[in-house]
Amino acid sequence: MADLSPIELQKALSGMDYPTDKQHLVDRARKNKADDKIVSRLDGLKKDHFDGPNEVQKAIFNE
Repeated sequence: MADLSPIELQKALSGMDYPTDKQHLVDRARKNKADDKIVSRLDGLKKDHFDGPNEVQKAIFNE
């Protein structure tokens, strides 16, 4: 996704504890004052369980 960088995603999820689910990712991004495009992308993920940040990154950039 050209309008979202891995660095922006890392900043949005800073402090996230894993494993986690999609709702907690969305909540963390909002708490970190992430851009709406990031929150929207996280909320739209098909997968619901993530063991670590690499899984989140794969889900975001490979969908």
